[in-house]
Amino acid sequence: MKELVEFIAKALVTDPSQVRVEEEDRGDVIVLHLYVAPEDMGRVIGRGGRVANAIRTLLRVAATRQGKRVMLEIG
Repeated sequence: MKELVEFIAKALVTDPSQVRVEEEDRGDVIVLHLYVAPEDMGRVIGRGGRVANAIRTLLRVAATRQGKRVMLEIG
């Protein structure tokens, strides 16, 4: 799932070299932290958070198929 977030984020931003995803295991939940360049933050979040919510939806589907729960934090 880390690779999925990284792939989507690199496609959205203007500086793909600044994309970094860290994975944290909190027992029954996997937390993914997405870091991008400050000028690309708006592209990843989107107007009204639409892009971020779409990424979270895709992650939820991928996690459900694997029997896991996942959270995405952008910062």
